[in-house]
Amino acid sequence: MFRLLHRVRGVYWRVAKPTTYGVKVLIVHAADAERVLLVRHSYGDRSLWSLPGGGYRPARETPEQAARRECVEELGVGLDPSALVLAEHLTANGGRQGHLKIVRVCASSDGVRPNGEISEARWTTLDLADLPDDPPVSKWVHSALKAHAQDRHGGGMSRPATTR
Repeated sequence: MFRLLHRVRGVYWRVAKPTTYGVKVLIVHAADAERVLLVRHSYGDRSLWSLPGGGYRPARETPEQAARRECVEELGVGLDPSALVLAEHLTANGGRQGHLKIVRVCASSDGVRPNGEISEARWTTLDLADLPDDPPVSKWVHSALKAHAQDRHGGGMSRPATTR
């Protein structure tokens, strides 16, 4: 079902070329700040480790609210109240422009209950060393980890970047 919706959405984007708003969420483990949650989606490139997330409408919710909503919907994970936008990216793909925010949240427990959109979820170290067999990892994971490290070391939020 999710694969079919993914294909239909792709056709719509090629025709309508809308501006999109999305979030990717870096979830930090409740008891170990050196671990984050990565997911594999049940659609698209299913071998790719990525961050949970999705779209939002700025008139209806903030990126932080969207990040929390997506985490609850996709993963059933409990979250602490705080959230921080770590990075912003302007994207261009297939004629559409996107605004992507990477948001960091902290889990309130390590329990995860993925929905059908997520085929696998795994807590991993910040260096990704405990992922099996050196699998492909999304560029957004790398961006999130870089921004997270900069923020932890006093670098603040990274500047918006344009990505094609």
